[in-house]
Amino acid sequence: MLKVAMIGAGSVVFVKNLLTDILDFPELRDVTITLHDIDQERLETAGMMTRWTAAQFDANPVIEEHLDRRAALKDADFVINMVQIGMHEATLLDFEIPRKYGLKQTIADSLGIGGMFRGLRTIPFMLDLVADMRELCPDAVLLNYTNPMSILTQAVYEAYPEQKVIGLCHNVQNTAHELASYLDVPVESLSYDCAGINHMTWFLKLKIDDEDAYPRLWAAMENPEIFAKDKVRFELMRSFGRFISESSEHNAEYTPYFLKSEADIAAYDVPVDEYIRRSVRNLGRYAETRRKLLAGETFPLERSREYGSLIIHAMATGKPQLIYGNVRNDGLIDNLPNGCCVEVPVVVDKSGMRACNAGSLPPELAGYCAPHVYVQDLTVKAALNGDRDQVHRAAMLDRHATSVLSIKDIRAMVDELIEAHGDAMPAGIRGRTATTLRKSA
Repeated sequence: MLKVAMIGAGSVVFVKNLLTDILDFPELRDVTITLHDIDQERLETAGMMTRWTAAQFDANPVIEEHLDRRAALKDADFVINMVQIGMHEATLLDFEIPRKYGLKQTIADSLGIGGMFRGLRTIPFMLDLVADMRELCPDAVLLNYTNPMSILTQAVYEAYPEQKVIGLCHNVQNTAHELASYLDVPVESLSYDCAGINHMTWFLKLKIDDEDAYPRLWAAMENPEIFAKDKVRFELMRSFGRFISESSEHNAEYTPYFLKSEADIAAYDVPVDEYIRRSVRNLGRYAETRRKLLAGETFPLERSREYGSLIIHAMATGKPQLIYGNVRNDGLIDNLPNGCCVEVPVVVDKSGMRACNAGSLPPELAGYCAPHVYVQDLTVKAALNGDRDQVHRAAMLDRHATSVLSIKDIRAMVDELIEAHGDAMPAGIRGRTATTLRKSA
């Protein structure tokens, strides 16, 4: 029987979405689902949600709840990671300390200073998780949904080259739906070729049926109502010639352009501190979800746009799927560094996952991505080697931070963040004796 382990199952609504996707395939309805969380109440809530969802499909999967992660992992075929290390309290630190120095952020979970520190406190967990997988389910595929996507996926394949891992995001497929709405066409009529890095995956080709859709998208951008929906990304398209994945609120903090002044923030409707508001809403959303489960109320049930179930189904049945995934750059994008984490098309079938060669990005698009690749690489190496200096160097290369802060302020901000996160930082970074965390292949 196929076994799927969900790690960080306290993300209850996401569990419902993923399980809905899995059970929507009749071939997967006898799956074993093991749920793990370190919070007893959230784990119990995830169990209730899983059983409710299964009942809607008249399915009878085996459902297990485990506070012990190793018990959840044993003999798994797929491991879905969706943890948030530090939760709301750590998120507040990632915003409040940079704000003291004058650095504004919007989401701060993938790139930039906030993304770096979320990565640093999550990498030790990722290494422990994969160490357990190598022992308990060595053939399992790790499907990582946790941000920062590129940093965490790269940390896994650098520390454990033999581990099958892919980073999964919804930035490409969500952007496709948004583009369809701007073009006023059904999303099914769109086709596209994309490549780049996570949250900076470029729509290199975009077609409506067999027609190049970019002329129509340029025309749509001139409509003030459409431009107002996605100001940052349309401005980036105006400057770089192609549309970029993810959202305007994310992309605003990845560049030196949109948070430089209050006038820019207002002009581009940049939602400063947006993720803090989302995090507070998520806490309330969890509480309301638990209340509804205990009261026997129902929830909307529809397939999501996530790729996880498509990978599981393709590998289990042999029916191929094409998805977008975050993987090691082994010559997949010629003009980004080998070894960095790139987002490209991936073919999945019974034999596994095969990333597709995307060739070279136009130089301006590769140049847009490249600075972030080096920040990610230094962050990974800082964690694996316990090297505080590499944390400083990564921050010194961040495009947004360096557009706002002096070198002395960046150094001071990094030191304050390291101290504030304390023992959540990898060994060696918080002033302890450096200890390598790198594992041999």
